[in-house]
Amino acid sequence: MNGEARLLAPLVPTRGYFPDFLTPAEGLLGLADALAALRETPAERLHTELSRLSTAARPLPSWIRAMADGETRALGRLATILQGYYEAAVAPHWARIQGRIEADRAARGRALLDGGADRLLASLPPMMRWRPPVLEADYPVDRDLHLNGRGLLLLPSYFCRRTPVTFHNPDLTPVLVYPVEHPAPRLTPHVPSERCLGRLVGKTRSAILQGVGVGCTTSELARRADVSLASASQHATVLRDAGLLTTLRQGNAVLHTLTPLGAALLRGARPAEDAAYERLA
Repeated sequence: MNGEARLLAPLVPTRGYFPDFLTPAEGLLGLADALAALRETPAERLHTELSRLSTAARPLPSWIRAMADGETRALGRLATILQGYYEAAVAPHWARIQGRIEADRAARGRALLDGGADRLLASLPPMMRWRPPVLEADYPVDRDLHLNGRGLLLLPSYFCRRTPVTFHNPDLTPVLVYPVEHPAPRLTPHVPSERCLGRLVGKTRSAILQGVGVGCTTSELARRADVSLASASQHATVLRDAGLLTTLRQGNAVLHTLTPLGAALLRGARPAEDAAYERLA
């Protein structure tokens, strides 16, 4: 896999432009839909976007040049390499990635409910600044993106670092991919997972886990579980150490959300009809 993964480097340089067709809108539906859309990329678009990668100092490899010339087998090879890279490098860590994404979505959703679009845009990471009616962002190049009434899709990304990114082609649906928060490593000693799970036994922590819902602060968690603020904070720490909660700082408060593991554990502890109701809600 390492050899094939290196073939992707010319397509996705560490800095600068990379082709828009590599991130199709169908990716919101899952990897299979994204790869299917990639395989259907029109030859004209492939030629236009891949040609921007080629320079006199760094000519493209032969298989990418073949893809730019409309060779369908080369495009199929790219889809296979991407599938293999996902399975080797992303899938083993998917629960952690999904947990951070869901935490960010909960934070943005809460901001939207509390103060509308203004509060949502003001809550974005510090490399973006909402100065109505303009959203400014640190960006690798000087560029203006005019929405012209089309709206803007905000996408949190685990892999995006330092600055947001958007499509090179201004005619595509406006999308701004921005980095999620990556918490600093905890300085406390590592606690084995079996010990963490053993500490979960008890009604209070069950109430805490169920009280998190779609996201809440420590104060709200204390009210929902009918415990003191200090107790809610302590129990949330235990649940976080066990990998069942994710905590995201929001100003002077913190927002707790369930990780995929926490949600699965909670679903397994509820009657089937409760789980069915949740899916309909």
